[in-house]
Amino acid sequence: MVVSDPWFYIMAIPAVLIYGIGKGGLGGALGIIAVPLMAMVVSPTQAAAILLPILCVMDAFAVKQHYQNAEYSILKQMLPGSLLGVFLAGVFLSVTPEAGLKLLIGGLSLLFCVQYLFQQGDPAPKKPGGISAWWWSGLGGFSSTAIHAGGGPASIYLLPLKLEKVTLIATMAVLFAIINLFKLIPYTLLGEFDRTNLLTALMLMPLAPVGVYMGVWLLHRVSQVWVYRLCYFFLFVSGTKLFIEGVAVHI
Repeated sequence: MVVSDPWFYIMAIPAVLIYGIGKGGLGGALGIIAVPLMAMVVSPTQAAAILLPILCVMDAFAVKQHYQNAEYSILKQMLPGSLLGVFLAGVFLSVTPEAGLKLLIGGLSLLFCVQYLFQQGDPAPKKPGGISAWWWSGLGGFSSTAIHAGGGPASIYLLPLKLEKVTLIATMAVLFAIINLFKLIPYTLLGEFDRTNLLTALMLMPLAPVGVYMGVWLLHRVSQVWVYRLCYFFLFVSGTKLFIEGVAVHI
């Protein structure tokens, strides 16, 4: 039996399309809007469980479009931390609420946006690698598993590298395709893939390629400057929302 509330689909259809647009071309931070929209009608945990199989289908289309442009040397540096983050999040989800993570990710995202806003001139691109690769990719894998919000931490690491816009989006697409496959393990072990969630995901799945191809279309028609501005904008929006939600729980 699928979710029967019509309000769920009023929220879920644009949520899935928005996530697909983010995967296809406008940056991973855009996808954070999806779970909150769906969670207005169902629980956040159920929203995340319904969305995950759809994300895996989106990943297939996104990787097909972008894999040849990904920077695989950066992916090699990010993957170990990302997969460690997925494992730790699986443990976290079984014992801890998500409010603390929202507060942490939101605060760091806002600090990074402030840095971007007030930086002087056009600083030289940072070099990839080092402790920052482990930290931000680990946080990305962790928060992606916990609340499907890994685009923010990944953006914090990738944006200062000043990659070409196509390389940036392609690298994000391949990274999260791998992360989402590994996320299936903890969600399965936690019992989130029940009949209702899987059938509801199946109903929404045809929207996955539509959203991705909308994003690809926009990517090749929007300037690199605006792609970065949009990434930072959605990082700010997502960071603000997460921070407020994290604070609200502790008040």
